[in-house]
Amino acid sequence: MVTRIGRYAQIIDILGKYGFGIVLEQAFPGKTRFRLPGTEQAPDQSTVYERVRLALEELGPTFVKFGQIMSTRTEIFPPELIVQLKKLQDHAKPLPFSEVLGVIQQTCPKLEDWFCEVDETPVASASIGQVHRAVLKDGTVVALKVQRPGIPDLIENDLAILQSMAERIEAVFPESRMYNPTGLVQDFATQIRKELDFTRDGRNAERMARNFQNVPGIHFPKIYWEYSSPNLLVMEFVKGVRIDNVEAITAQGCDPHDIAVRGFYAYLKMIFEDGFFHGDPHPGNLLVSDMGDLVFLDFGIVGLLRPEKKQLFITLLIALTTDDVDMILKALEGFGIVVAEENREALRDDLYIMLHDFGGGDEIIQFNFGLMINELTEVMRRYSLKVPMSLMLLLKTLVMVLDDAVRLDPKFSFGSEITPYLRKLSDSSILSAGYAKRASNSLLEAVDAAFDLPRNINLMLKHVSTGTIRLGIVESDLKKFEMALDRASDKIIVGLIVAALVVGSSLVLQASPVSMPKEVMWVAVLGYTAAVLCGFYAIYHVVFLKMRLER
Repeated sequence: MVTRIGRYAQIIDILGKYGFGIVLEQAFPGKTRFRLPGTEQAPDQSTVYERVRLALEELGPTFVKFGQIMSTRTEIFPPELIVQLKKLQDHAKPLPFSEVLGVIQQTCPKLEDWFCEVDETPVASASIGQVHRAVLKDGTVVALKVQRPGIPDLIENDLAILQSMAERIEAVFPESRMYNPTGLVQDFATQIRKELDFTRDGRNAERMARNFQNVPGIHFPKIYWEYSSPNLLVMEFVKGVRIDNVEAITAQGCDPHDIAVRGFYAYLKMIFEDGFFHGDPHPGNLLVSDMGDLVFLDFGIVGLLRPEKKQLFITLLIALTTDDVDMILKALEGFGIVVAEENREALRDDLYIMLHDFGGGDEIIQFNFGLMINELTEVMRRYSLKVPMSLMLLLKTLVMVLDDAVRLDPKFSFGSEITPYLRKLSDSSILSAGYAKRASNSLLEAVDAAFDLPRNINLMLKHVSTGTIRLGIVESDLKKFEMALDRASDKIIVGLIVAALVVGSSLVLQASPVSMPKEVMWVAVLGYTAAVLCGFYAIYHVVFLKMRLER
C-alpha cells in the first residue's frame, strides 16, 4: 500500500515530469522535490493541455476519473482543455486472476458452490474494476464485476491530496477561485465514492429496467443479488457489439438508423418522463445484442431530475429550438444560475447571436444541437456563470447521445427528432400533471397559510401582552432613533412647563385681589405671557416647519 507521503512524491514527480513543476513550487514553496533536469523527458507535445491529459493518465485511476468528470464542465474550462480531457480513456492493465480472487471470495467463499466455471481472463478492464465471465450452477452465464484490491484506499489517499492541493491553489492563486477548485474536488469525491459501491450500480440498473419494462428493444442486465456485494456485482452476461461498430450492427441484420432513433428516444424517456437517466453513454457502455436489442451497461454515473427541473429543461430546449432568448434566460435562472444585472443585456445579445448562428428558426432541419451547446457553455464561461453540475451532466449526456446517433446514421438530425417529441410532450398529460401538481401544492400552501393566520395573530398578541415579543433594530438606524427620541422628549418637557405656567397663573389670578400682593399679580401675568409665547412657538415649530419639510 502506498503511503500518503509516498503518493505525494509520486504525484509531484509526474507533474514535474510534464512541466508543471513551476506551478507546484509556487503553491508549495520549499516543500516539493522534482526530478533533476534531463533524468526523464516528457513526450514532445505542442500544447499544455495535451501535457495535462498525459499527466492525468500517468497519475492513475483517481486522476483519470477526475479528468473525465471535469470534461463535462465546459462552462468553466477552455475548449482546448475539454477536447483533451474527453480523450481520457478509463482503461487499465488487467490484474492477474490470483489478485482479484480474494475480492470474489469475500462474497463467495467457495466458488465451486456457486459457479461451475469462472474465466480467469477478463473480458473488460477499467481503473476501478474488471469483468470476468462465469457460469452459475444452473448454467446461467453471468458477468462478475470485481473491484480492484486496494483501490478504495488509493482513491481516499488521492482525494485527500487533491483537496489539499485545491485549497492551496485557491490560497496562492486568488484568480483561481472563479473556478472553485475545492468545490470541484468535493463534487468529484461524492461521485467517485458512489462508483465504489457496486450495489448502487446494481440498484440503478434495476430501477431503469423497471422504467423500461414495457418498452420493446431496450434491455438492462439482470442483477443477481444473492452473489453480489459492494465490491462484487454479478449480473447477466450479454453478448453484443459496440454501438459505434456500424458494420457489425449491419451484419447482424439490424438497421443502424433504427438503433439510433431507438437509443435517442430511450434517453428522451429517461430524462423527460422518468427523471432518471444513464449518465455515461459512451460507445463502450451501449451494445447491440444478437436479438437487435439496445443494451445499457455501467450505471455508476446517473442523473436525477426533480419534476420542476424536468419542466425547466423542456422549457430550455423549446427556447433553443424556437430562438427565444427571454425563455432561455428564464430557464437558466430557474436552474439557479445567477445573472448579474449589469451583464444581462450583453448576455442577451450573445444568446441572440448564438441562436442566429446555430438555431433552427424556420428551417429546423438545420438546427445543430452539439454546436449550440458548445457555444452556450462558452457564453456561460465568458460571463463566469456558476452552472450546477446536474445541468452540465444533462447537456453532456444529450450531446454524447447525439454523437452516438450520428455515428450510426450521419443524416440523423437532432432538431427534426426532438421538435415533434417536445410538442407531443407539451400536449401530453405528463407535463400537465406536473404543472397541476405544482399548482395544487401552491394552493394547499396558501390555504394552510390562511388557516394559520388567526393562530399566528393570537400568538403574536400573547407575546405582546406578556412582554416576550422581541424587536430587531438595525444598528445603523439606532442613532436616528435616539435623536428622534430626544426631540420628542424636549417637546414633552416644553408642553409640561407651559401647562404648569397656565395652571399656576390661573390659580393665582382667581384668588382675591384685595389680599394678593401686587408682586404676585405681576408674576402670574408674566407666567401667562410666557405660556402664550411658548404655545405660539410650539405651534409654529410643529405646523409650519413640518409643512416646509413636506414641500
